Parts: sequence; C-alpha cells; structure tokens
Amino acid sequence: MAKLSIIIPVYYNEPNMKILYKDLQEKVLCKLQEYEIVMVDDGSGDGSWEEMKKLYEMDNNIKLIKLSRNFGSHAAMLAGYLNCTGDCSVVKAADLQEPSELILDMFESWKKGNRVVLAVRSDREEGFFQKMFSNIYYWTIRKFAVRTMPKGGFDCFLIDRKVIEVLRLFDEKNSAITLQILWAGFKTDKIYYVRKAREIGKSRWTLAKKIKLVIDSMMGFSYFPIKFISGVGVAIFIGTCIYATYLLISSLLFGISVPGFATLAILILIAFGTIMLTLGILGEYIWRGFDAARNRPPYIIDEVVDKKIDNK
Repeated sequence: MAKLSIIIPVYYNEPNMKILYKDLQEKVLCKLQEYEIVMVDDGSGDGSWEEMKKLYEMDNNIKLIKLSRNFGSHAAMLAGYLNCTGDCSVVKAADLQEPSELILDMFESWKKGNRVVLAVRSDREEGFFQKMFSNIYYWTIRKFAVRTMPKGGFDCFLIDRKVIEVLRLFDEKNSAITLQILWAGFKTDKIYYVRKAREIGKSRWTLAKKIKLVIDSMMGFSYFPIKFISGVGVAIFIGTCIYATYLLISSLLFGISVPGFATLAILILIAFGTIMLTLGILGEYIWRGFDAARNRPPYIIDEVVDKKIDNK
C-alpha cells in the first residue's frame, strides 16, 4: 500500500488553513488509503501556527514543523521533503490557487512508474504583469539554464522517494528546488491545469524575492552570466581597437585632430559601466562560494509536532 505525503509550506496563511484542509479532505484525503500531511511554518508572523495546531488535533496524520525564521518557500519545501515518510510526496501551496484534485492525478501518474510528476500551468487567472514576469522567467530558464523547464512553469509537483533521497544529497545554498528536480533527470510526466486567482489573503511573493529567484536560478544552473560578461568584454575590446585604428589613420593621413571631451567621456562611462557590471556578476559567484563554504544549513527547525513522536 503506497503512502502519499502532502507537503504544505505555510507563510502568512492564517485565513486559508481551515478552508485548505476542508478542501483537501473533501477532494483528496477521503480517496487515499494511507497519507500524511506535513505542514511547514516558514516563520509566519500571524496566527498560522495556531491554526495549524488546531488542524493537528483534528487529524492524526498531520505533522507540523516550525522553522526558526523565514528561510523562503524552497527551504520550507526541502524541510517538508526531508522530514516526510511517504513513498512519494507532493507539494501543495496553501494559497488555494491550484485545484486539490491535481494531487490525485499526479498520484495516479506516479503509480504508472513516473518518478516526477509536474503540474504545469496551461494558463493563469492573474494580472498582466504577473503573467509577463512568469513568462519571461520561464523562457529565460528554458533558454539559458534548464532546457526541460515546461513552458508554463510549475509550483506544484510530486516526486518519488528515490528523488527525495537525491535532494538529500544536494548541499547547495541559494538554489531552486524545482530546478534541482529537473536537473536530476528522472522519468517525468506533466499534468496541465489553469492556475486560479488568489481569493483569500495577500501574496507575500514580493518583487525582491522574484529577482532573487531569477539570480539564484541563473547563477546556480547556467554558465550564461560568465559567457555574457566575456562576450561584452570581447565586443568592447574589438570596438575600441577599430575606433583607435580609425583615429590613428585619420590623424596621420588627413591631419584630423583627436575628438574632444564628449567622445572621451562616453568611452570612459562605457568602460566604467562594463567593469562594474562584470564585478557585480563575479561578486554574486564569489558570495555564493563563500556562503557554501560556511556550510550553514538551508533551514533551522524550531519545533516539531508529531503524534508518532509524542506517543513513543
């Protein structure tokens, strides 16, 4: 009998918790023979932890993990995966934007032998700028980092126990767990759905977090940033050589004086901007190397609430 673990990262989702559990109970849990729900509080500052405890008292199959502070959704997912006991595990967002029925569809696909099952967004009921950012991000990842990234991207996914053990082997900081799963290359299936608009609560997925995800994804899974700055350097060098040759020939043959301050200022600004861009990209790599060398854990667990542990 296969056991399914449902991982739910929680961050400022107090008003969603009861509705989420009721939705899972009506559409998913009643059709499963053996399951567990692992809820991970990623440093919420509202009453999410108290609501999670109420649900814990209602269902013996719920396990609660509280992180010491906010480490990010990918760290919360990793904490759930590394502390679950199922034969396979699925991530379910607490914002109710993915249909719960997807879990059963992914579970059935896993039973057919797929190690990884992705719930891919065929469309999303969200604003123009949200769609635009997502499309640009997934196009960039597909073009320059992981070519197997689905066109619509994914947040909800199911992975086999063997894939979970591979994630345990990764010792990476500032990375994206979704890209790690794609990079591993296991047999994968895709299930398509339409992502709903958020109706309850406020999204904490800020612009700063989006930008960090882009940087982490590119730095962690692509050689493109290094090739980019090398290409820019070569282009500027060639352009400088051509322009210097032009000035030399003009001065020798036609007696044309060297251009004045404006030209010199433009060249200096271009060179200075290129140097700063190069230093910035190299600094990102150096920081990631330093952060990895310190070997700090990707998350810290403050408290675990589990009836199986309490009854021992």
